[in-house]
Amino acid sequence: MTEASTISGGAPSAASESPQRPADRRMLIDGALVETPRTFASLNPATEEIVGYAPDASVADAEAAVAAARRAFDTTGWATDTPLRIRCLEQLHRVLIEHRDELAELTIAEVGATPAMCAGAQLDAPIGIVDYYAQLLKTYPLSEDLGNSESHGMTHHRWVEKEAAGVVAAIIAYNYLTQLALAKLAPALAAGCTVVLKGAPDTPLITLALGELIANHTDIPAGVVNVLSGADPDVGVALTTSPDVDMITFTGSTPTGRAIMAAASQTCKKVFLELGGKSAAIVLDDGDFDTAALFTAFAVASHAGQGCAITTRLLVPRKHHDEIVEKVKNNFGLVTYGNPADNGIYMGPLNSRKQRDKVDGLVRRAIAAGATLVTGGEKIDPGFFYTPTLLTSVDPDSEIAQEEAFGPVLVVIAYDDDDDAVRIANNSIYGLSGAVFGSEDRAVAVARRIRTGTLSINGGMYFGPDCPFGGFKQSGIGREMGTAGLEEFLERKTFATVVPA
Repeated sequence: MTEASTISGGAPSAASESPQRPADRRMLIDGALVETPRTFASLNPATEEIVGYAPDASVADAEAAVAAARRAFDTTGWATDTPLRIRCLEQLHRVLIEHRDELAELTIAEVGATPAMCAGAQLDAPIGIVDYYAQLLKTYPLSEDLGNSESHGMTHHRWVEKEAAGVVAAIIAYNYLTQLALAKLAPALAAGCTVVLKGAPDTPLITLALGELIANHTDIPAGVVNVLSGADPDVGVALTTSPDVDMITFTGSTPTGRAIMAAASQTCKKVFLELGGKSAAIVLDDGDFDTAALFTAFAVASHAGQGCAITTRLLVPRKHHDEIVEKVKNNFGLVTYGNPADNGIYMGPLNSRKQRDKVDGLVRRAIAAGATLVTGGEKIDPGFFYTPTLLTSVDPDSEIAQEEAFGPVLVVIAYDDDDDAVRIANNSIYGLSGAVFGSEDRAVAVARRIRTGTLSINGGMYFGPDCPFGGFKQSGIGREMGTAGLEEFLERKTFATVVPA
């Protein structure tokens, strides 16, 4: 999902560390809001100015947070007190609504998201996730009766109970901070788990703000939620290797996901991974070309392409290639970009200079390898802006068609028939999302052949608190949100007792 290169959940901020500068936010450990001797800066990616300073957690801080979560799980009634968990989730939902504008202002400054995005997937939609799990917990069956069975001349009554998985280490990426944090935190708390949440080093302040709201405005007991920030990769390693952590939930890049799986294997931890994507949008020859061109152009420009589920490969019928390319190019020309704090902006900046250079390098190498640059491919300063970029004549096996760019880059690939389109779409190590445009029955039939976790048919929206989200193949393991998202944080225990004759 991101260009995170370490188990910390991302690359350190471009700003230098500052041991003397006090932090603007505090970490939450064992119910207390704490500072650290060292801090690091968080940059506004649109202006390159410092938004604020965050505590730079040490390995000792991570160990203290894990110990607090372990104690809260093992020695308090949090895991079994369902009414308390419902009340606390409802409190958290209310306080997030009350502080919504403050969080939006911080999201615009630190993440580079627009106000429109804050009204959707960056903030308002994630706040709804908390309420969804509070309400689900009121009706979700935590036990299942299996009835009686006969064995060895006796009658046995069997049932299953679902209980919390334990202490959870949650590590998130930089692109959709509130969405990623609450999609992990809300179901984990609903299940009865305790959590150590680590924000991304490039965007720490929003996650810390969530921790402060929890500490100051909810009855969530000390140690149940702990929130860390830090640029030291060893902090992430400490979380993923600790024997006191029962489960890891991670959103980030596929290479980092692999490293987390390896680290977790030493203690056989339960692992949830939501990783990268290189999703394909297929335009069938009976599809609405105007809708497809509009959908794909504005999707790849959304949050400057920094979304794991964005369709970044556009598969078009060979005989309609030039017509569709022209439509996409024209739509790219309508994308307004700049400081998201300004009015009328659709696309903000990339997260960092390093990420922009990575995207530009992919584009330059693609052109050198034979791709045609139709539009875009430009760096815009100040800030970390990159113009919406359209490439054609792209080999389906090339780097630009296989690697997750995580920027506003769309590649167009021509296909010969439906079978060819399906083959190209499935020619990827990823399988997170996708889209098909065409007559309803035919589009659904093609979509069913794509090995991916979510599919949009003719622009349909699948993303919501009640919809499981996750991927096939190297796009991850498990599902977030929906009932499936709650069950990721539950273990099943089977009981049997002899029924008296």
